Amino acid sequence: MNPVRVRFAPSPTGALHIGGLRTALYNYLLARQTGGQFILRIEDTDQKRYVEGAENYIQEALSWCGLDPDESPQLGGPHGPYRQSERRNLYASQVDALLKAKKAYRAFDTPEELDTAREAANGTFKYDAATRGRMRNTISLPASEVSQLEAQGAPSVVRLLVEPGQTVHIKDIIRGDVTFSTDELDDKVLMKADGLPTYHLANVVDDHDMRITHVIRGEEWLSSTAHHVLLYQAFGWESDMPSFAHLPLILKPTGKGKLSKRDGQKLGIPVFPLSWDSKSAEDRLEGFRERGFHPQALLNFLAFLGWNPGTEQEIFSLEELVEAFSLGQVGKSGARFDFDKAQWFNQQYISEQPASELIPHIRKALSPLADEDSTDRLVQMAELYKSRVKTYPEFRDQLLYVYQAPSTYDEKTVRKKWKGKVVDVFSKLIDSYHNQSEWIPDHIKSTTLAFMEQNELGFGQVLPHLRNGIAGTGNGPGAFDMLALLGKDESILRLEAAIKAWSINT
Repeated sequence: MNPVRVRFAPSPTGALHIGGLRTALYNYLLARQTGGQFILRIEDTDQKRYVEGAENYIQEALSWCGLDPDESPQLGGPHGPYRQSERRNLYASQVDALLKAKKAYRAFDTPEELDTAREAANGTFKYDAATRGRMRNTISLPASEVSQLEAQGAPSVVRLLVEPGQTVHIKDIIRGDVTFSTDELDDKVLMKADGLPTYHLANVVDDHDMRITHVIRGEEWLSSTAHHVLLYQAFGWESDMPSFAHLPLILKPTGKGKLSKRDGQKLGIPVFPLSWDSKSAEDRLEGFRERGFHPQALLNFLAFLGWNPGTEQEIFSLEELVEAFSLGQVGKSGARFDFDKAQWFNQQYISEQPASELIPHIRKALSPLADEDSTDRLVQMAELYKSRVKTYPEFRDQLLYVYQAPSTYDEKTVRKKWKGKVVDVFSKLIDSYHNQSEWIPDHIKSTTLAFMEQNELGFGQVLPHLRNGIAGTGNGPGAFDMLALLGKDESILRLEAAIKAWSINT
């Protein structure tokens, strides 16, 4: 059995959609699970849609996620080059072979002639066995006229000759047996008039040349697979045909319709791994990385958009995904893009990260406020708040109080809790803090508990005010930890200011 060789073959026409990254992930997982090779191939034959910087973006996105290819335009490999624009001679020779075998033919129809044919058919025109005879091609024209057109250098395309009345069988790993009637297929253009191959020709020739064993791609390519199978047959490569697996669509958060780039902008959610700066500032596309996601959390989320491991486990490292993944457990139905679930995955990963790894993210979120903070202080922040954020930028919202005293307070906490005995004796707690010798959580707790016992107060009557007084919120992590993080002098100063504000307003 041949070793597994899979490829991720994006077109450099802009930012990599999150669905493309899922395709790369599934290819990568199969390759690593079987000890095979994962290949990056850039399909850049459509020069009109080529976008400068898109190839680098694709490579950076894969690198950020840890989906490193074994062969690529940068790494090279035994079956390169890995950009289709650099493989034109190979396509030309293969087209010549199809023409000689009469499996393809040249067509000289002008764009205007094709438009006329479409108009006459009310938009239902199909270049196939029923119509090719009345068009201008090497099948319908006399040999003398063909020779004359060629001598004149008349533009022409090369089309696949699709014989009618046949059935194309595809055994898809995910979808089972799929069949197409050749009566439904057109004579697809293989080589354009400019000498560049179309996707269909280049895709098949490259997969064969690169010894690809499994083609894993999106559902939208399923209908094209019939032509690809016909091409394998035309070349006589049936024994080398790869196995096909067409992945389910990624749907909008509503579950209706395919997730698009515009959905990301409209809904304010990222649909790309990295941000993409287009020429128009308002058209800037935000990425998961810049939104504050851990790359492995993103991969974990994407893996579940179509794949079901058959267990209750949801958190998988990349290594665990490699071990557990199976194309046989990928479903046919579209998968809803649930951004809340993506954030949940990210929260799990952040909460499990060592505090030292979170320091750069905290510095970035709080820059320039945290630029001069010590490592020990930042570790303290990370340990206290890492389970309370869904994304890295949220560290700013959670920790801004450390650098800025609150200008407002949680009125609900004041209204419900600040009354009676609490108002009369709370300043005594502040006085006891003045006498605190060591400002650490355990000592602050002991002092506070002693005060509560002496004054017959419960946790709910005291702790919310401590948080509210120093941070402007009644919620948060342990109040004693927050006080210790802020420091003794600053904590007392803020609590005294808060008591005055609350007393005035009640």
